[in-house]
Amino acid sequence: MFISHVFLGVYAVITILEHFMLIMWHLVLQGGSMKKIEAVIKPFKLDEVKEALIESGIGGMTIVEVKGYGRQKGHTEIYRGAEYVVDFIPKVKIEVVVKDDQLDFVVEKIIEHAKTGKIGDGKIFIYNIDKAIRIRTLDINDDAL
Repeated sequence: MFISHVFLGVYAVITILEHFMLIMWHLVLQGGSMKKIEAVIKPFKLDEVKEALIESGIGGMTIVEVKGYGRQKGHTEIYRGAEYVVDFIPKVKIEVVVKDDQLDFVVEKIIEHAKTGKIGDGKIFIYNIDKAIRIRTLDINDDAL
């Protein structure tokens, strides 16, 4: 009888620990309400957009030099008397992850400061982000931004 009580006690502790672990995993794995904004813009507009985002309180961003083309399909240039077709136009891609409630404001700032009104101004892409983790502190989701 004593052994059955010990077994039940151990079983209860294990059950409580399993339940606790399930709760912790649920908290860790639950998705955040965040968006990733990718803006492909003209390179000379980068500083203006970057400063506007910094002044707006955006804490971080990633900048990547990219090449591509859209509707303008590239152009021709003359270099040392020879004509060259430039298929891929140099652009800059800005990547920013924000809370859902910041999305519209940040997109408006990017448009306001990247727009020239000419062909090739760029595009903005918006993605759902399920989870963000700061590696150093293991902060999760909004705390990791």
